[in-house]
Amino acid sequence: MEKEQRQTTEDSKYIQQHLANERTFLAWIRTSIAVVGIAFLVIHLHEKSTSSALSTAIVQWIGALAVVIAICTIIFSTVSYVIKTKQINEQTFRPSRPLIWFLAALLLLITGLFGYYFFSLF
Repeated sequence: MEKEQRQTTEDSKYIQQHLANERTFLAWIRTSIAVVGIAFLVIHLHEKSTSSALSTAIVQWIGALAVVIAICTIIFSTVSYVIKTKQINEQTFRPSRPLIWFLAALLLLITGLFGYYFFSLF
């Protein structure tokens, strides 16, 4: 019997890095789901309370912005995952700072709206 030879692919040379890249991608997906979930929670709690026109408008903005942030997070994290996969194989990895700054700014914006909404209730 001949011993079966395994071919080493480009991806298999950097297994640990690819697995870390996949975990990072999945963390971004969980983040997008959490943002939408929190927005739905705020909207649901708002429906049960007595509210002013301003707080209703804020909640509507929170809901819309949460969906936009979630979609942006999914799109950008997918693009980042594909780019990083190629960079890992070519050993030309560069951190994606603009993506991080953009998503952080969006998350800070929605967090500020959450805070403003909750403080306006009191």
